[in-house]
Amino acid sequence: MNQWAFVIGAYALTFAGTGIISLLSWRGMRGAEASAQQLSDRT
Repeated sequence: MNQWAFVIGAYALTFAGTGIISLLSWRGMRGAEASAQQLSDRT
């Protein structure tokens, strides 16, 4: 079996993992910003 299949698989896994982590972090940040905005609107 050719080693390029493993290299391509490793890159695909890395890019997919990076994308998932970025998306989850962005969603968490949006939630935190909304919570902070609600706290500042109370006063």
